[in-house]
Amino acid sequence: MQEEKKIHQKFSVKYDYDVLFTQGIFDLENNLLTHTVSKNGGNLLPYKILFMIERNVIKHFPDLQKMITEYCTYNKNILAMSTPPEIINGGESFKSFDRIEKLCSLFAKNKLCRHSFVAIIGGGAILDSVGMAASLVHRGIRQIRIPTTSLSQCDSGVGVKTSINMFNKKNFIGTFAPPYAVINDCNFLKSLKYRDWISSVPEAIKVAMINDVEFFEWIIQNSANFAKRDMHSMKKLIAHCAKLHLKHIATSGDPFEFGSARPLDFGHWAAHKLEICTNGVLRHGEAVGIGILLDSYYATQTGHLDEEIFKKLLIAYKRMRLPIYVPELSAKKTDKTLLLLDGIEDFREHLGGELHITMPDQLGNKIEISEINTNILIKGIEVLKQEYSKRRK
Repeated sequence: MQEEKKIHQKFSVKYDYDVLFTQGIFDLENNLLTHTVSKNGGNLLPYKILFMIERNVIKHFPDLQKMITEYCTYNKNILAMSTPPEIINGGESFKSFDRIEKLCSLFAKNKLCRHSFVAIIGGGAILDSVGMAASLVHRGIRQIRIPTTSLSQCDSGVGVKTSINMFNKKNFIGTFAPPYAVINDCNFLKSLKYRDWISSVPEAIKVAMINDVEFFEWIIQNSANFAKRDMHSMKKLIAHCAKLHLKHIATSGDPFEFGSARPLDFGHWAAHKLEICTNGVLRHGEAVGIGILLDSYYATQTGHLDEEIFKKLLIAYKRMRLPIYVPELSAKKTDKTLLLLDGIEDFREHLGGELHITMPDQLGNKIEISEINTNILIKGIEVLKQEYSKRRK
C-alpha cells in the first residue's frame, strides 16, 4: 500500500435561518412559533422544547409563564415542554463559566438532544450565555432566539455568535452557533426602560454609516421619533438594521470571522473597553454610541469623514438623550496613560495580532486601518468631554 504524503479535505456546510417579526407570539391564534418549530418536518412530533426566560422580562410580563404553558398545551401535538419555563438572571455579570456549567446541567436534567429546542427569551446577554451552552451540549441543541430588547432584535440576536466574558475581557470565550430561528415580537419593546429602548439606535447608525447612506439620513431625520418612543419608527429601524447585519453575514465571505477585518465592529474597540471599565453600568448600545462618536471624530481628523456628519451625530444624540461621554473615557493608569487605549491592544489580540479597525471612508463606505494616532483619540475624548459639559450647563 502506497504511503500517503497528503490528504486534503474540503467541504462546505449550508446554514439558513429565518428572522421573523410578529406581535403576541404566545397568543393562541398565533401559529408562528409552531410553524417555525415544525418547518423541517420529520416524525419526531411533538418536539421537546425548554423555555428560558430572563427574570427582568417576567417583572414586566408576570403572566408570561402561564401564557407559554397554555400555548404549549393548546399546541401539544407540536410542542412538548420538558419542564415549566425556567427563569434566570440576565445581564453581563452572568456571562460566565459558572452560568454555562449550570445551564449544561439543566439541559442534561431535561434530557435535551440535538432534535430538541431551547427557546431563549431575553436580552443580548442571556442570548449569549444560554446560546453558548446550547451550542456545547451534544455539540448543538437547536436554539430559537426570542429577543426582548430593541438592541438584541436588530443586532446581537440575529447573528451567529455566542459568548461569555472572562479574564476581564468582553466576549473572550464563545462559539459560532447560527440559531434555528429568530422571532422578534414588538410587544416586548413596550415595557423597556428608555435607555434600553434607545440603545438599538447606535448599532443601526453603525451599520448605516459604513453601508447605507439613505438609512443613515433616515435615522438622523427620525431621531426625535425614537426619543418619543414611536413604535412604527422603531420597528422599521429594527427590521432594516437586522437586514443589513444578515446581508453582511451572508455576503462578506467570512461569516465565522477567520480573517482579521470585521466591519460590524466599527466603534467597538472603545465600546468593549468602556463596558468593562464601567462594570457593565454602561449599556452595550450606549458604549457603542460613544465608540462611534470617537471613531467618527478620528475619521474627520484624518480626512475620511466630513465634519458635518460628526455634527449631525452630536445633534441626533442630544435629541435621543444618548450619552456622549463618561468619566471612564478619561481614566488613567498609574503610568498616566489612558486606560481606554488598552482597548486597542485588546482588539489587536482579539483579531489575531493584527490591528484592523473599521472607520468610515465618507458616508456609506469603510476602510480598515492598522495604525492609530493616539494623540487624535485623546483630542477626540476632550472634544466629547467639552460637548458633555456644555449640555450640563
